[in-house]
Amino acid sequence: MLLEAVIQLAESPLTQIAEKLRSAVSPYLGCSALVVFTEECTGRPQKKCGAEEIISRVTIEELDRVRTSLSDLSPRWGRQLIGGQMREALVLKSSTNALLVLTDPVQVLSRSEATDLAVVVRLWHLAAVRIREKVAEAPPSYLRESRAASAERARITAELTDQHSTTLETLLAVLRSPAQDDATARRTVTDLAATALVFLRTQNDRTAALLEEAVVTAFQRLLEDLKPLVRFRGIDMQFVEPPINGRALPGEVAHAARAIVRGLVLAMVEQKEVHRIRTQWDCDGTNLLINMRDDGKGELSLNADSLKRLEQRVEALHGRISVEVIAGWGADVSVVLPLDPPQSTSTEGAMWNLGPREEEVLRLLVAGLRNRAIAGELQVSENTIKFHMRNLFRKLGVSSRAEAISLAVRMGFPLTTPTPQH
Repeated sequence: MLLEAVIQLAESPLTQIAEKLRSAVSPYLGCSALVVFTEECTGRPQKKCGAEEIISRVTIEELDRVRTSLSDLSPRWGRQLIGGQMREALVLKSSTNALLVLTDPVQVLSRSEATDLAVVVRLWHLAAVRIREKVAEAPPSYLRESRAASAERARITAELTDQHSTTLETLLAVLRSPAQDDATARRTVTDLAATALVFLRTQNDRTAALLEEAVVTAFQRLLEDLKPLVRFRGIDMQFVEPPINGRALPGEVAHAARAIVRGLVLAMVEQKEVHRIRTQWDCDGTNLLINMRDDGKGELSLNADSLKRLEQRVEALHGRISVEVIAGWGADVSVVLPLDPPQSTSTEGAMWNLGPREEEVLRLLVAGLRNRAIAGELQVSENTIKFHMRNLFRKLGVSSRAEAISLAVRMGFPLTTPTPQH
């Protein structure tokens, strides 16, 4: 039974890893919900299953706080803030820095608690390692979806930032008003504004840490990945590190870059008489630049099945890969991975330097919607729409809704048909 659970866990796709892990531990430990938090998978950092009232409310902030409180890999029992309230939970960290949370844990069998817990711990460490491996092996479709999910998370974070900014702007307007002469009220509002600012900055820092990885850190993780190859294959690996001030890499780019380099190294060592491989990472501000050379006989080709798979990975991130070979002198491979997803802003939006959300607001404004209707269409607050309106007027150089609509129509801005509200 245990062996079958291990096999299913090892073969499980990323989207089902939480369900398979819960099933594997269920003969030893029951729980109301199981949550995995991992930074390996930037598109879906949470893997979860179980009680809907828990898994729908658990936040990255809560999970990050729990993980930070764990000093080692030892399991911890106790009450934790999960899903907005204090709950009994078993929490433990893995060597990959992933976190497992089991809420309301209950021992199922009558054997020793220590034995059951040891099995649960080993199953968790297996799952954590498999998550890392599966992210590295992910197909191009998963990389595209992961990048889209990361972009959506960044968009939502920006939207929350807008909401907080609008709130703080309103508070400051009250504070500056000559009609407000109550010192106590002013102190209270000032404290509230300061607290909101601290929370806002903390949320932005945490999201940035999840979405990005320092290029030097990403490169060091690559070196760790390649250590076994250097040790057991006798290959002279030479590494040229990226600049320490290079731009941080989006999570999906960092993971894909390491997987691409590993794949290229394996393809190179399959050639005859390859003894030395040189790997260099660099950044130009908008792209991660990877260059790899070997001292083989120049037999490497993009037509090989192994390189075709790598080419698909590169294309999934809108990158480029090229191979230059000189017979008898080895191969030179160059990979360019954009650090930003492709922009979907229209020509007109680009002309006015509009952000994606500002462009959406302008489309709905041109379609004849008022602020409340636009807020309902975009599922944000009316204050957030007012904030975007002020930015729109400033960028378009107008002072009213009518002027903005007239200018947009005159410049051929595409119309949008609002979604019917039910």
